[in-house]
Amino acid sequence: MDRPSTTPSPVAAFFDLDKTIIASSSALAFSKPLLREGLINRRAALRSAYAQLVFSLAGADAAKTERMRAEVSALCAGWDVAQVSAIVRETLHDVVDPLVYAEAAELISAHRADGHDVVVLSATGEEVVAPVAEMLGATRSVATRMQIVDGRYSGEVDFYCYGENKAIAAKELAATYGYDLTQCHAYTDSSTDIPLLEVVGRPHAVNPDRVLRKHATEQGWEILAFEHPMSLRTRIPARSAGLVALGAVAAGATWYGYNRRKRTR
Repeated sequence: MDRPSTTPSPVAAFFDLDKTIIASSSALAFSKPLLREGLINRRAALRSAYAQLVFSLAGADAAKTERMRAEVSALCAGWDVAQVSAIVRETLHDVVDPLVYAEAAELISAHRADGHDVVVLSATGEEVVAPVAEMLGATRSVATRMQIVDGRYSGEVDFYCYGENKAIAAKELAATYGYDLTQCHAYTDSSTDIPLLEVVGRPHAVNPDRVLRKHATEQGWEILAFEHPMSLRTRIPARSAGLVALGAVAAGATWYGYNRRKRTR
């Protein structure tokens, strides 16, 4: 998803999706509508692995990456792409809206108010990530792309937006849109995204896993706590470009810290 801008910003804020913007796995969130439409069976929906595999490998460590990628590719093989996209669009607000961290929404609003581009980078499939990013008012998104043959997933992956590939995507976006990576921000919960955090000048660990927390502490990176999922539905239109007037409910500390850091730089 890429909404063209006539004046690209030299600064971007890169956000992971699962457990950074939303308080869950996007794969797990969409399990019920996919089950209802017959794309998965009940056994697959109940398996704990499903939440990690369908369109999202963000919670996996590097050692498990290839095995999990093979499993998700096999699971999605044969799915009709148009059907998946329709399911996501039709259920987006019911499924994802209640899971959005108020703190993340406030930060997105703050970055947009400062003229920064907001980019969602996610291992989740682009058919899920693009509409979620659009709902949040992000400027653009980069996600995992499954190979499509005759309108169906072939079971192969064209681009896996995970680990080092997120850092590569950030560098490519910087080259395309003129971002100064030394001035860019990145937010993520996962140690697998350390390569992304290392390419920006302003890395932030959000609800970090144990490995990321240790690394962030050693590097002196800021650690943020997002704790309050809150529905956006009553506060912004579905296609809002700026998340204007979200308010500071449950995000005052995050907003204060962000502005205090700006004044000290």
